[in-house]
Amino acid sequence: MILNVQGKQAYCYTGGKAFDASRPTVAFIHGAQNDHSVFALQTRYFAHHGFNVLAVNLPGHGRSEGPALASVPDMADWLLALLDTAGVAQAMLAGHSMGSLIALEVSYKAPEMVSRLALLGTTYPMKVADALLETSKNHEPVAIDMVNIWSHSSMAQKPSCPGPGFYTMGGAQRLMQRMSAINPEQLFYTDFSACNAYANGQAAAEAVRCPVLFVFGVKDMMTPPRSTTLLTTAMPHGKIVQVDAGHSMMQEQPDAVLDALFTFASATK
Repeated sequence: MILNVQGKQAYCYTGGKAFDASRPTVAFIHGAQNDHSVFALQTRYFAHHGFNVLAVNLPGHGRSEGPALASVPDMADWLLALLDTAGVAQAMLAGHSMGSLIALEVSYKAPEMVSRLALLGTTYPMKVADALLETSKNHEPVAIDMVNIWSHSSMAQKPSCPGPGFYTMGGAQRLMQRMSAINPEQLFYTDFSACNAYANGQAAAEAVRCPVLFVFGVKDMMTPPRSTTLLTTAMPHGKIVQVDAGHSMMQEQPDAVLDALFTFASATK
């Protein structure tokens, strides 16, 4: 689905079903150097089991026009504008990594629009090492290789992978390379800098009153579970689910992530 948001074309994947604003909506928000496809295995199930799906491509990512936005608050404003354009009065937000910060900031800016908040592979502060920031700016292909290695728990495929020959590391690498080809304007550096600079996480977390789900990969080296104490303490009502995966949990453990998200989305308040 193509929408006009802030004067630019924005693409949302709807899971293979026509969007109907009268149904409950879940907005899925990807992380740095990614697009909606990282949630492909979860969003299609949601769309065929009673939910609207808006799996967004952030500006400058995938099929959404750029430029990429340089700050988490700007991305949150963009997402609010997209929901308004789609006619969505309230939605569950499910964000991964950088997308989790965007979801958190949206809940701070417009709490009445957020019914539930699912934060996957999240942490705060989401600081990026100086060496990785420099590499993403000046040697993006090397940064892609580094992040791809650190985002997976192993090179061996998990039993939950969706089919024989499905190569999670290769797919993740090609996706990030494709984002570079589509938008060569230092996309990775822009995304990483936005994560690194985001400063409102604690205040936003302390303001959250809606149901919250944390999904952590027990082998996550990018946002390790031990680094999440500030967020989980600020939102003590949040439920924590751990999956046997690294940062790329939606690909490494698609069924476990889907079970956690769908159970959470389907629960009554």
